[in-house]
Amino acid sequence: MKFTAYYNLTTVDPPELVYFIREKFPHVIFNYPKETMWQLIVRHKTPPTRRIRYCCSELKEHGGMGHTVITGVRWAESNRRKKQRGIVELNSYSKEAVILNNDNTDTRRLFETCVIKSKHVINPVIDWTDAEVWEFIRLRNLEYCCLYKRGFSRLGCIGCPMAGGRKMKWEFEQYPKYKAAYIRAFDRMIQNRIETGLNPTWINGQHVFDWWVEDVKIRSADDTQLSLLDL
Repeated sequence: MKFTAYYNLTTVDPPELVYFIREKFPHVIFNYPKETMWQLIVRHKTPPTRRIRYCCSELKEHGGMGHTVITGVRWAESNRRKKQRGIVELNSYSKEAVILNNDNTDTRRLFETCVIKSKHVINPVIDWTDAEVWEFIRLRNLEYCCLYKRGFSRLGCIGCPMAGGRKMKWEFEQYPKYKAAYIRAFDRMIQNRIETGLNPTWINGQHVFDWWVEDVKIRSADDTQLSLLDL
């Protein structure tokens, strides 16, 4: 079967994963984004959150126009994914149609059609459990990224808010340089808010970071309380 493999680099990928792909799968084509995560944060004037996922749409969900796209998306990767939904969907005009290639949505199916992007999406392992994935890997003696041996259960963007505060903190303990880079980006973000006439909301980059990973209400710059769900 002929196919072309792509990897959408997000600029906040675990370095070990990037090295693994380049070493073991040199045929994979890397798609580089027009803007880094740090630039997106400044331009959007807000951190990415569970409600505001501009990072997904601009860093991960592009490409595949006019092609059939095969992904590794699985229901088991999110407790919120709806297993009771149908596994086959080809009618993009129905009310139940999935027309966006959103990696974090709850309604991913085995077959999807996106009329807007002229793209067909196939999720062949959509109903596989974690145990089935690992059984497949071990039976075929397949190589996998070393991060799975270091406590990672899923590899994605470092600091993804979809993982929740506890997981975000743990990841930043593993990658303190990424934590520092986020804080610097948050500092520039606050400055951009001020320069464009917006309420700075936070005191400084560290204040943004603490609010971002705690997932609880803390005081903002104007002494009001904020939650991750406020943005």
